[in-house]
Amino acid sequence: MIKDRAFGRQDSTAAAREANKMFRKVEAAPSEHAKVDKAFQANRERLKAERLARESKHPTNKAR
Repeated sequence: MIKDRAFGRQDSTAAAREANKMFRKVEAAPSEHAKVDKAFQANRERLKAERLARESKHPTNKAR
């Protein structure tokens, strides 16, 4: 490997770069629980938006 004297770094060779690709951290696939939770949250937000739209069309005097 060639040292970069100005910065004290070493240039990696093509073989070293290729080997490093094998050891990269991969993001784990979401678990079944995470998928279900994400779908639940999305549905909850959709229903909330629908409720707010409905309430804005027909306001009531509900005290919260």
